[in-house]
Amino acid sequence: MEISKEGLEHIKHWEQLRLNAYRPLPTDRWTIGYGNTFYKDGSPVKEGDVITEEEAEELLKVIVSRFERGVNKYVTTRLNQNQFDSLVSFAYNVGLHNLKRSTLLKVINNNPNDFAEIERQFLRWVRHKGRVVKGLVNRRKSEVKVYRR
Repeated sequence: MEISKEGLEHIKHWEQLRLNAYRPLPTDRWTIGYGNTFYKDGSPVKEGDVITEEEAEELLKVIVSRFERGVNKYVTTRLNQNQFDSLVSFAYNVGLHNLKRSTLLKVINNNPNDFAEIERQFLRWVRHKGRVVKGLVNRRKSEVKVYRR
């Protein structure tokens, strides 16, 4: 499967476009575009980097394709488009390694329509360095809403 236009817009909404490299928090990695910490060649974003809006769009599509492949690889059950979009957004935010080892993935592979448990599993991923982050709570709730459509 591939992410839909709506799924891509969902990621863009939560990541927000930044054309100059920034650090979300002082200890985080340099980030640019729509939340990208690396470029399509694998090189990391560095302080002082600048890209255009067109470059950010291209980078987003290239990077999202890596997350599409990961979700397609790790999910062993049939998903609808919204469920797939939601999981790509989740993986884009937390990383494929975290999706792969998550109880969320196990629950989905067991029963992709166990909505109550799936929501509970999404909402476990709302912390940064041990603290609940309101923005992550909101994003996870949005991903759950997309998943349930």
